Amino acid sequence: MEKRFIDINCDVGEGVGNEAELFPLISSCNIACGGHSGDLASMTAVVRLAKKHRVKIGAHPSYPDIKNFGRLSIKMDTRELSDSIKSQVETLAFIAKKEKIDVHHIKPHGALYNDIAKDENLASVFLEAVTRCKNQLFIYVPPKSIIEKLALKKGFKIKREAFGDRNYTADLRLVSRKEANALILNPESVCKHLIRMVKEQYVNTISGERIKIKADTYCIHGDTPNALQILTYLSKELHNHKIYISK
Repeated sequence: MEKRFIDINCDVGEGVGNEAELFPLISSCNIACGGHSGDLASMTAVVRLAKKHRVKIGAHPSYPDIKNFGRLSIKMDTRELSDSIKSQVETLAFIAKKEKIDVHHIKPHGALYNDIAKDENLASVFLEAVTRCKNQLFIYVPPKSIIEKLALKKGFKIKREAFGDRNYTADLRLVSRKEANALILNPESVCKHLIRMVKEQYVNTISGERIKIKADTYCIHGDTPNALQILTYLSKELHNHKIYISK
């Protein structure tokens, strides 16, 4: 059986405080940088932990909306949104440089992530905001999304992202968190879901369809209530399927 090496990422620095437990079990992370959560102290602490555990770091910018944790779409002036995204990414880059660790990628958060996946104008604003990073950093994007197509057209480096702890609709979008079946919380179910995506490159949607998906990185949300339990199970069980987390 062929060995497969995968990247598992987590959204971190969001006030949960479980990074020290999660980092030995993952290979990249997305650090909240002030938009929906996070400040200089939390970013610095998480960057240091990531360096210690050889976890690749990425900026996790969002709509500037701490009150709603960046999970609501906001109508913003284009310049204001662009400036906010730039500021968030540059703040993490400043801390990373100070701590002597490279930033690896940028992954938008929450509603911003979902909005730029389907809105070309917003996707353009986002890419323009991070254009300085074009040749250095990867952008984590949903497969078959508008942001994926536009980023490739503009010459950005991308990594397609799939979610191990989230269910999908038939159009390959994440089931809304407002729905009861949005999250996959059972570690065995997460593992089966992940193995299907890695080895067979498809997902079972909530409507029962099998949809093709190809990903370069797989997310387990750091604020999922049993994230540590899920990742601990994956770290043991994936080896039985010749799947390894690549540091």
